[in-house]
Amino acid sequence: MTGPRYTRLIDSLPATVPFVGPETLERRRGAPYEARLGANENGFGPSPRAIAAMEAAAPDQWKYADPESHRLRAVIAARLGITPDHIVVGEGIDGLLGYLVRLVVDQGDPVVTSDGAYPTFNFHVAGYGGVLHKVPYLGDHEDPAALIQKAREVGAKLIYIANPDNPMGSWHKADVIAEMIAQVPDGTLLVLDEAYVEFAPDGTAPPIDADDPRVIRMRTFSKGYGLAGARVGYAIAAPALIAAFDKVRNHFGMNRAAQIAAVAAFQDTEYLAKTVAQVAAARKRLAEIAVDNGLRALSSATNFVTIDCGADGDFARHVLAGIVKRGVFIRMPFVAPHDRCIRVSVGPDIELDAFAKALPEALADARAETFAG
Repeated sequence: MTGPRYTRLIDSLPATVPFVGPETLERRRGAPYEARLGANENGFGPSPRAIAAMEAAAPDQWKYADPESHRLRAVIAARLGITPDHIVVGEGIDGLLGYLVRLVVDQGDPVVTSDGAYPTFNFHVAGYGGVLHKVPYLGDHEDPAALIQKAREVGAKLIYIANPDNPMGSWHKADVIAEMIAQVPDGTLLVLDEAYVEFAPDGTAPPIDADDPRVIRMRTFSKGYGLAGARVGYAIAAPALIAAFDKVRNHFGMNRAAQIAAVAAFQDTEYLAKTVAQVAAARKRLAEIAVDNGLRALSSATNFVTIDCGADGDFARHVLAGIVKRGVFIRMPFVAPHDRCIRVSVGPDIELDAFAKALPEALADARAETFAG
């Protein structure tokens, strides 16, 4: 018995995933985390209306979900002033990115992104045999001009940019993104990941021209709406591109209760405003914790704060390990020079208290280890 015969592409890929989940890490350490501040989840939770909607939907979970997500697409379209034909719903932005790459990228096709940007996109590109071309950040921001220039050089099928950005929390104003869209080369599609747009300052997202064939915008219910576990995302693009998703997407991949909860969450604008205020207050507190420990918090338009540990990546990794050892789950950027930082999601005060207690102890350990080395 020889087992399955994998494709040459699959055989060539490393055995890796973009992220190791906190549950896996808890199993490895043999204990739960006191604070879960590493996955950019919304610790303030979803709207009570969304919770009630999911509870009410539970008895009907024997039914498959509407494969067209008709109701959800309709309420989103009405808010945005577009048509449902401009919207596709999928299993979070991650699922939609996978479908998009499958639609556009053949083996050997060039794709452009930033070095150190969201790795799940890269994971999909590698999985379909695309060739990644990366450009460095400009300081702590992705560099739109450099992304466009690299796309021209290599004839990219896709360009990926997140605004606001993960992992740095930085953002570009709407006019910068609008100019980037205007410069997209013929035959290239800009993937604009707006997962954190609900937390961004006014003037971050350019006005939507949903018929523009040069751009597809990705949004999610995982962040602002607190439904990360429900896995609901949506993309906005010209109808021809949206229709193409029907050729490859899992038509019954959406959870029925999740669709219903997303409608309720989207309509509860008062709760979203409350959540945005809570996130802003928690970001302010995280920045204060950083300053109290002699560190610098980067400005953030997201539901996390990236904190500069003031040295190099090895030092920051010591700090992260010390914090995790003390029962607080956080992460850090992967690529230098951003790996000088740790990244802490916002959360309720009790979890920020745990981080505030762990950070000075972890810093002391890291400094001792660095000095000893």
